[in-house]
Amino acid sequence: MPVKKRTPMSERDPKSRKESFSEVGLGYTKEEAQKEAARCLQCKNPTCVDGCPVAVDIPNFIYSIKEGDFQEAIKHIKKTNNLPAVCGRVCPQENQCEKECVLAKTGEPIAIGRLERFAAQQEIQKDTDTKKRKLQGPKVAVIGSGPAGLTAAGDLAKYGYRVTIFEALHEPGGVLSYGIPEFRLPKDIVKQEVDYICSLGVELVTDMVIGKSLTIEDLFEQGFEALFIGTGAGLPNFLGIPGENLNGVYSANEFLTRVNLMKGYEFPASDTPVLLGSQVAVVGGGNVAMDSARCALRMGAESVNIVYRRSEEELPARREEVEHAKEEGIDFLFLTNPVSLHGDDDNWIETMRCIKMELGEPDDSGRRRPIPIPDSEFNISVDLAVIAIGQSPNPLIFEYTPGLKKTKRGGLAADEKGKTSLPYVYAGGDIVTGAATVILAMGAGKEAAKAIHHMFQEKKSNDKGE
Repeated sequence: MPVKKRTPMSERDPKSRKESFSEVGLGYTKEEAQKEAARCLQCKNPTCVDGCPVAVDIPNFIYSIKEGDFQEAIKHIKKTNNLPAVCGRVCPQENQCEKECVLAKTGEPIAIGRLERFAAQQEIQKDTDTKKRKLQGPKVAVIGSGPAGLTAAGDLAKYGYRVTIFEALHEPGGVLSYGIPEFRLPKDIVKQEVDYICSLGVELVTDMVIGKSLTIEDLFEQGFEALFIGTGAGLPNFLGIPGENLNGVYSANEFLTRVNLMKGYEFPASDTPVLLGSQVAVVGGGNVAMDSARCALRMGAESVNIVYRRSEEELPARREEVEHAKEEGIDFLFLTNPVSLHGDDDNWIETMRCIKMELGEPDDSGRRRPIPIPDSEFNISVDLAVIAIGQSPNPLIFEYTPGLKKTKRGGLAADEKGKTSLPYVYAGGDIVTGAATVILAMGAGKEAAKAIHHMFQEKKSNDKGE
């Protein structure tokens, strides 16, 4: 009979880790990885694969780990997943592949994510050859170097196309670089994954804002025959309450970008300062809110409150991230919603006015709707507030691209294969769906790459008159 309990992964102690941006999870040792891999039933009909948006060959990579053939394990993974070291750390496996694991019915599922991370780490430690390939196919432009763009670029290069990624920021990685903290996803891991994509023959151009520095029309004039847009959802949402323009109020996008991409936690050794607060309130309940709160704690805050308008049961953040936040001493104010922010005579925030909520009937999201309780207002003393209630697609590319249609929610309209309203222009990831997970963006990039390939194949056949 298989062992019901899965092999635990070592983590840094909460008391010490909350003062450091070092990675929290330490990963499996070889012995731990093989012990966990031995729990796999090697199902004839592996439902775990059905739960993976990029269809990783999970049984075979786990079997290879069990047998001690770690390089074979990473080969199996990279047949469909170009970013395994990232996915092994930040994907919500508990709601995807692990949720579909047969062992979850009677015990704990295989730790698929941790094993994927282990396999990727073995390849990195071996320092595999990343000599760049030379490609000969048609030119394809990929706009944005986040998870959707990197995946599309990698797959297109594997098909043989000459791919160039255009990134608006000075470092590639998109949300992997600016949005996810070092303690969850070290930036050297992101760099190694980007280097792998480039080793496939992909060119990378940074500091290039497509839609302004260059338009989509310019790219076609430069000889690109197809485009993939994966610019994500970088426009922050706000509460729309009085006082959001006070000093000391950040959007989560700006706060995390300053801390993560620009290494604000190393100021003044880095060039980017970040306002420091002793009493911090983070509004929201997703992974971005958890990241913001845990960053604030590491930046020296004495107290950090997460203010969330629903109950703990409705929190959209990964359970692991919530538990890590609690272990580090972050407090949660559930069923609480801000109604206004108030400042001192110099317009620096000092108070967050809140109201208590109760849950009514489910709304469109399937979660119970939060309803304000009359006469339940109260104040929280704060000197730094971070608004982490979601992001929307950046509208810049629409302003400079006539004919590119939007969805009702402001996203880029594309079909299930990523095809947009413009010929030879495809899209995927958060710019289409709104803010979602890394792995769903990767799945969209993979589908679009496949569709672009099929489009070129059909075009080639038609040109031949077949």
